[in-house]
Amino acid sequence: MLHESALWMLRDSPLDVLRMPGWLMVGKASLKRKLADRASFNPASLPYNEELIEWLEAQREEGRTLVLCTASDAAIANAIADHLGVFDEVMASDGAVNLAGRHKAAALERLYGERGFDYVGNSNADLAVWERARRAIVVNAPEALVRKARALCEVEQVFPGTKPGLSALRRTLRVHQWMKNLLLFVPLMAAHAFASIEPWMALVLAFVSFSLCASTVYIANDLLDLESDRLHPRKRTRPFASGLVPAWMGVVLAPLLLLVSLLLGARVGGDFLPWLLFYFFVTCVYSWWLKRLILVDCLTLAMLYTLRIVAGAAAAGIALSFWLLAFSVFLFLSLAFVKRYAELQVQILNDKTKAHGRGYLTSDAPLVQMLGICAGYAAVVVLSLYLNSDAVLTLYKTPQIVWGAVPVILFWISWIWMQAHRGRMHDDPLVFAVKDKASLAAGLAFGAVLAIGAKGWMW
Repeated sequence: MLHESALWMLRDSPLDVLRMPGWLMVGKASLKRKLADRASFNPASLPYNEELIEWLEAQREEGRTLVLCTASDAAIANAIADHLGVFDEVMASDGAVNLAGRHKAAALERLYGERGFDYVGNSNADLAVWERARRAIVVNAPEALVRKARALCEVEQVFPGTKPGLSALRRTLRVHQWMKNLLLFVPLMAAHAFASIEPWMALVLAFVSFSLCASTVYIANDLLDLESDRLHPRKRTRPFASGLVPAWMGVVLAPLLLLVSLLLGARVGGDFLPWLLFYFFVTCVYSWWLKRLILVDCLTLAMLYTLRIVAGAAAAGIALSFWLLAFSVFLFLSLAFVKRYAELQVQILNDKTKAHGRGYLTSDAPLVQMLGICAGYAAVVVLSLYLNSDAVLTLYKTPQIVWGAVPVILFWISWIWMQAHRGRMHDDPLVFAVKDKASLAAGLAFGAVLAIGAKGWMW
């Protein structure tokens, strides 16, 4: 809760973060009190250990007195105790004394006497308490801590935790989202510059750099969006929101990923690094502020998708086409509206009137749908105008074949929105597309039309 309180303050009052060292110099209990005073959280949204809660309820029914004794500030502890309704008393840090370790052990011993209490804990700081307790209940802790607890007192119960493994790391980095960064290769493909190997090598390095930068942003976004994610039926299972990965790990991991990303980006050369930095800046502004503004959030998402294409052109040293940029902006704007529409559909199904952490009302869903469809069809119009330009004559051997791309894109835009309307859309339309058979077939058809148009009929 200390870590999450600091993240809430970073999200809501970022300048106050500069005051934290001064608060800490007064004492850790003072820091916790200052953060708790600024924290606004919903205790019902926290990821509780349900197995432990059920066990505590059973123990209370058997007559045991339950005390929530925690190093968290009293304001936070009381809010959680009121929500759970299972505790008879609350002991917590009070702004002067940090109720952890030996301070906690001494406080419990004063009230209940030596060996007069059983204690539920999960960290090395709890060893000082178990040293004076009658029995220990160890929760979500490594086996080494269980052995240390057994050496100090009788262990009554062990609640094993889920260890975050490679799967948790993959989900934390959102590796599946890296497929979006394949957009970096679009300018090279659109220019038909397949022969030279140097642009390909630069783009591979740029892809890794952009992916690590994107993962940095995903981690930051997840940390700042914890409460909203926990209230979402699907996002609540994300590693940070579910409690599988502690928040402090994200705080440590994000800057390391960004550093590696920037080092790789500097090696790409050209104007790639400035565009990468601009992408990072825009995503940070989006995470802190823009995603809460209606319409602006979708326009920003469309720009972030398009920035990948711009950065790919910079990495490969290719001049960008006006037609490619115009097509990309409208297409990605449509997909951004799909994303918001799908989120609103979920909120409607859960009888909500507003999307938490966003500026949209659920009643906005029909308008969002209309705007998204219009943007998608505008992309098709831009593609049609491009196919009538002189550029097509120089790039394609049989340009009339390329007109087949128009009905393919028209079908796919319509199909995506039809699925969203039926409530089958994933939170991210690109993730949906790579798993959807009709979308994959449309992608293959689009690629085949362009290939035949470029090389001509093989027979």
